[in-house]
Amino acid sequence: MLQSLLLSTERHLSTSIPKQAALASSLPAKPTVLLFTPTKQDLEKQELDVDLIPPEQVKLEITDRAAEQLMKIAQREDNEHAALRISVESGGCHGYQYKMELATSRSPDDYHFSHPSIKPSNILVDAVSLSLLNGSTIDFATELIGSSFRVAHNPQAKGSGCGCGVSWELKD
Repeated sequence: MLQSLLLSTERHLSTSIPKQAALASSLPAKPTVLLFTPTKQDLEKQELDVDLIPPEQVKLEITDRAAEQLMKIAQREDNEHAALRISVESGGCHGYQYKMELATSRSPDDYHFSHPSIKPSNILVDAVSLSLLNGSTIDFATELIGSSFRVAHNPQAKGSGCGCGVSWELKD
């Protein structure tokens, strides 16, 4: 009887923490580390016509959740160089879309980022895509429909983009 009384009075609570507040609580105390920047010669060899962003202006935040997941992937793959490669392609319903895949090595035109304390936690972004991602926050989210890496905040994007979280529109 007591058990049925307890079950009938059980309440389910949910929180309404705004996404930005939840994201801020997952950001590391120190900034993300920029481990490598391509050189002008690297870009010329690749025949890329893109302006390099000075290292002091390059910024990409990696949340603790994303870094922890990257560390697990590196351990599972038994490869400390395993990385998440993020690029931006034209397409999608808003003009641009994020493409994410696992990589095992850095390309000459890649910027290489790592979390300041959770290692290994490698993220690679090519020089062309970085101009569209600079200042972004990379997070890892677990939801009922699955888990995935995502660009949680991109200051280059207009609005919140598409409902899928992959397609977005560039600010004017």
